[in-house]
Amino acid sequence: MTAKAANASNAALKQVWGAENYEKNARFVSDMTSEVVAWLAPRAGERILDLGCGDGVLTEKLVQAGAIVTGADNSEALLAAARKRGLDVEFKDGQALDYGPEFDAVFSNAALHWMTRAEDVVKGVARALKPGGRFVAEFGGHGNIAAIVTALRAVAVAHGKDPARAAGWFYPTPAEYRALLEANGFLVDRIGLFPRPTPLPTGLRGWLSTFRESYFEQWPERKRPEILAELEALLAPALRDQTGNWTADYVRLRVAATRS
Repeated sequence: MTAKAANASNAALKQVWGAENYEKNARFVSDMTSEVVAWLAPRAGERILDLGCGDGVLTEKLVQAGAIVTGADNSEALLAAARKRGLDVEFKDGQALDYGPEFDAVFSNAALHWMTRAEDVVKGVARALKPGGRFVAEFGGHGNIAAIVTALRAVAVAHGKDPARAAGWFYPTPAEYRALLEANGFLVDRIGLFPRPTPLPTGLRGWLSTFRESYFEQWPERKRPEILAELEALLAPALRDQTGNWTADYVRLRVAATRS
């Protein structure tokens, strides 16, 4: 990645998480997880690292299954919410994990697409797992929120702003991610893309305020309602139904792999 591309990606992914805002606008992130948890199949007594644990709602479910779970995240606000649940969580950069081979499984939901140094993530996961340990994750895959990103880029270009702030996430194809895992000592058991249209409980504006805050920093506060209205007008034909409900065009990559 060039320095220019890296700077654009860093600007696009600048993100400040608030526990209250996350609860209000993004609870579906931990609610829509039955399939990936089934792939993990947590067992009583095993040690699991929940990478990108957020506010701990899903971490708590793994604990209730009897596993000994450590949560890791780089948002102090979300970690504080997780600690209020009585969970064992630590501040960690997922792109620089420093665990030794101590976990039976590493699990991650809706977090890895924020970590654009994907090989550093995979290497850290490999270091954290015992031989034969499991890596199970679900995150944004190729084609995820394509309509939303296209609209964000179009509006930015129309106003002479930086279209790179529309995106910057890591959304790989299964072939790309399989190759990355296999190059770093994993055997891929299952991997695939899963379209998952996702209802947005607080509409497009609630989603954008939670996940694309840095995009709107390009405009003065007084201009932002106009920009939001433009985005809604562009996306309504594809993502809003006749009763006014919004559904995001999510595509998830789900993977289960074993450390060799």
